Amino acid sequence: MGTLIFDILTLFPGLLDSPLNESIIRRAREDNKIRIDITDIRNFALDKHATTDDRPFGGGEGMVMKPEPLTAALHAVQEKNGAGRVILLSPQGRAYTQKVAEELSSLSHLILVCGRYEGVDERFVTASVDDAISVGDYILTGGELAAMIIIDSVTRLLPGVLGCSESATRDTFSRDLLKHPQYTRPRVFAGQEIPEVLLSGNHEAIEQYRFLESVRRTLERRPELCKRADFSKSEKKLLKEHGLYQKIEALPTGPE
Repeated sequence: MGTLIFDILTLFPGLLDSPLNESIIRRAREDNKIRIDITDIRNFALDKHATTDDRPFGGGEGMVMKPEPLTAALHAVQEKNGAGRVILLSPQGRAYTQKVAEELSSLSHLILVCGRYEGVDERFVTASVDDAISVGDYILTGGELAAMIIIDSVTRLLPGVLGCSESATRDTFSRDLLKHPQYTRPRVFAGQEIPEVLLSGNHEAIEQYRFLESVRRTLERRPELCKRADFSKSEKKLLKEHGLYQKIEALPTGPE
């Protein structure tokens, strides 16, 4: 797989500088796993005041991002890096999940359009946007934070980015379960000892313990995920032996 290109269209490029030059993202850029190009939409405004927003027709609160600068900025990055999938970061988009991150990690070029104010002129959306994504049921000041979330979560899925190749495949949400509790040295802290099984050296027993704890934690904190989880026959047997499968079956069905 070649370098994954992230193009970001934004009115505030300064918001992205530090987060995209630290830790795993920085190393992925240095190793040419990803390339991040940031385009300032204001550079494509049509007037001397660099106007990129205007009042909505029909009245209403706030301002709306104008279609001309957005379209010009998009065409510029497409001419430079190719078509790519154009994604608008919007609270009206489809919900962002680990499965969506996996989907995006298989692509070679993502163009992330950071919405602002009360939204984006619908004509730009109709003509140019391939996908709209929401990172949660809440409102951000703009799409820049959402773009960083997508870049971070997608990048860590790329081969060779994480130090441990199994980290991404065993993370929380990788199989609709929350991750099991984690422990490190010292063995005793504030009177709390780590579970004895983790010191046993019995890898099968450790894996079973972690699986059961993962299911217990998911039942406690995100029970709706357990209804979606796909368990093997051996896992179902283990869950039944510990009374957990019965709890999953007793969970209510229907809308979450």
